[in-house]
Parts: sequence; structure tokens; C-alpha cells
Amino acid sequence: MKDPNCLFCKIIDGVLPSVKVYESANVLAFLDVNPVEKGHVLVVPKRHWPTIADLPVSDSCDIRCAEELMYIMRVVAKAVSSSFADGVNVLQANGGCAGQTVPHLHFHVIPRYGKEPVQPVWRSGAGKYTGEEERDLFAKRISEAVNCIVAEERIVK
Repeated sequence: MKDPNCLFCKIIDGVLPSVKVYESANVLAFLDVNPVEKGHVLVVPKRHWPTIADLPVSDSCDIRCAEELMYIMRVVAKAVSSSFADGVNVLQANGGCAGQTVPHLHFHVIPRYGKEPVQPVWRSGAGKYTGEEERDLFAKRISEAVNCIVAEERIVK
């Protein structure tokens, strides 16, 4: 499945150019055109899934594609950190408010060099709870939603 208006689908189809570092039937990894650091790689599935929540869980071909996506993301991170970088950040965003600019599931593998601290897009501590009661309410809501999805999808027992 592809979206003819999607930037990454156009790269996958060869309509737009890219500098590939890995390609298979399911996954494409290529250098980011606007890199955060030299060697910044995007790892994308060749199937068009807008966000991680859109990954199908029932079709065996889609599941294999998703597994390969995770594997290649790991391999690219390992290759970057073992061949020229001191470390890597692996980033993934879902939705515009989270910073996703291309609505096609993708992972950023960003090399890190030296001791320069990473500048996260979030402000650590900015989401402090007003107390244990509010914290526990969020934990309960998330836990209930996770359990509902797991029961619905019947993948994990």
C-alpha cells in the first residue's frame, strides 16, 4: 500500500532522489536530506503506514515488514555507532504535535559525536504531576488502554 502524495512513498518509488544505505523488498534506509548531524539516516517501511499506531498486527506479510523495519533500524544504529560516531539517537514521532513532518512511519538514526550534549525536543520535567494521585490516574488510564488493545489484538497472551 502506498500514498501517491507521500514524500517517502515517492522516494521509495524512485520518483524523488535519495542516497540509499540499505534497501530490501520491505525497508529502505537513506540519508536525511536535512541532517541533524552528518550520517543522519532515515529508516522507513516500504508500506505506507502514517504512524506506529497504524502498523497492522494481523497480516503475516505486514508483521514481517514491521519486524524487518525494527531489525534494520537496529542494524543502522549499530553500524553508525561502530563505524564513525560516538553514539546515536534513535527518534520516532507520531503526529504533527509530536514533530512528525512526513506522515509515513519512519525512524531517525542520528549520529552523536564527542561530548556535546543532545538538545531534546522535550523539556525534561515539564510534565510533572501535581501529586501521586494525578500520577496514578495517568498510570491507570494508560494501563487500562494497553490492556484493552492487547485483548483486542490478541497478539500477546
